[in-house]
Amino acid sequence: MTLTTAPQPPAQTTSATVVVPAEVAGPIFVCDEGISFWGGVHPETAEIIDRMHPQCGQSLAGKVVLMPTSRGSCTGSGVLLGLTFAGTAPKALVFRESEDILTLGALIAGTLFDHPVAVLRLGAAAYDRLAQQSQAQITATELSAGPLSLPLAPPTAAALELSATDRALLESAQGAAARTAMQIITTMAAATGATRLTDVSRVHIDGCIYAGPAFLTFARAMADLGARVRVPTTMNAISVDHANWRAQGVAEDFGLPASQLADAYVEMGARPSFTCAPYLLADRPVQDETIAWAESNAVIYANSVLGARTVKHADFMDLCVALTGRAALSGVYLDEHRAPRRILEVTPPAEPDDAFWPMLGWLAGQAAPDRIPLLTGLEATRPSEDDLKALCAAFGTTSAAPMLHVAGITPEAARPPAPQADRVRIAKADFARLWQRFNLAEESVDLIALGSPHFSAAECAAFADLMAGARVHEDTTALITLGRNTLDTIAGNGTKARLEAAGIRLVPDLCWCSISEPVFPPAARVLMTNSGKYAHYAPSLSNRAVRFGSLAQCAEAARTGRASATPPAWLDAAPA
Repeated sequence: MTLTTAPQPPAQTTSATVVVPAEVAGPIFVCDEGISFWGGVHPETAEIIDRMHPQCGQSLAGKVVLMPTSRGSCTGSGVLLGLTFAGTAPKALVFRESEDILTLGALIAGTLFDHPVAVLRLGAAAYDRLAQQSQAQITATELSAGPLSLPLAPPTAAALELSATDRALLESAQGAAARTAMQIITTMAAATGATRLTDVSRVHIDGCIYAGPAFLTFARAMADLGARVRVPTTMNAISVDHANWRAQGVAEDFGLPASQLADAYVEMGARPSFTCAPYLLADRPVQDETIAWAESNAVIYANSVLGARTVKHADFMDLCVALTGRAALSGVYLDEHRAPRRILEVTPPAEPDDAFWPMLGWLAGQAAPDRIPLLTGLEATRPSEDDLKALCAAFGTTSAAPMLHVAGITPEAARPPAPQADRVRIAKADFARLWQRFNLAEESVDLIALGSPHFSAAECAAFADLMAGARVHEDTTALITLGRNTLDTIAGNGTKARLEAAGIRLVPDLCWCSISEPVFPPAARVLMTNSGKYAHYAPSLSNRAVRFGSLAQCAEAARTGRASATPPAWLDAAPA
């Protein structure tokens, strides 16, 4: 990738803000790039398990961790909370850019469970100076590291304007759970510099994925306080097939708490939609609708493709907003924060297949890890909604940004770029390198993994067409994860019967980022997927080798048990 920079204004480099105070000390660990704690950090040991991260294999436990900002999944807040329960959390997190997901996890760990993790935000110069030291000590008012001593100030925030309803919630008018939720919302609002809250029309809960006891502890505590959602609330994919996990052989010590976690959210009034693709539901948001979604791919799709408005809400914040119907008016809820800050120049191949879009999403996120990009050069293409779904999901694995724009395609792409926006060129060589990176495994394939994010009815029908007259190879398993609504649709139109006749398994409720053995075939050694998101996360989440390809290549591998050894024709023919 080639970067062309615009003149930059003078940076405020000496600021040092304590966002979540705690008195801690420990060795300094500098992350070379951001990381998603979900899928990138072991939820019990804090070892970096993201195989594509340059520091994979190193531990964050007990350290003062510096990183520009986090990226990826909204579930990172819950993973951090779980690490505090296990005693393996970082002592502190020090960011250079704004960050909400891990910050919320630290806030809840300290205030609700007395497991302190400090969170700081430093200007560029202070961050770079701290990165040169080996040990740090943090108090509520000072950061000390070798010769470096920095005073810490609380976030600069104007008075938060609260409505009469907000104040009533803080005064327990709607019960202890709503009061706790509003306290968390107002604390985080102050940290982000918000001056008021906004109503939201709907919420999508991501915290229903079971990644450890902390998730159930939080949900059960809120439910036991009498929590009830105040706005329509859908639920993300969960960690088990709710109705069938015992019959599938899932261990009781995992399946029971995972199902109890889902039940706790249903008890609080959430709809058991159990999908990581809520935009596939019939009543999806419309342009300019103010919503509160968690689940990174859904947030990016809602903002980018639907033109709705939501920040990337962390796990646990999603429930707080659902219980109050209110969210901090900050980030991409506001027009001024939706402008692109980097222009990505893409020269598309003449006749790409569907593998192009997830690869482009992954590369776009890598090129714009901390800012909203505008992708240009694609105006003559005609991506389907499923192509855009794949683009957004893969983008979310490598970028912290909650949206992207595609010139000529997405509804807000005509927004003028920020004055200091720079340019990056994504070239054919970048696609070629990514193809190799996604295809390091041997060609013999044991598992075809489809549905990350959940497959749509159109994708199910397309795969049924590709498998028409054939069956899955006897040594290979083909498995599609999908939402209940999609399963009902394909059961009614005959697609389900066609897929099952070809030997394809359909599993509702869970998704590939939450699947576990034995639903995930224990004997599988190499999987193949058409998802850029899962190609990134699968090596760390499943501990399996991965192949990646188009939907047609996945069908070929399902029939033959072997992945193609050659890149797609469009990659060979693409402009340099």
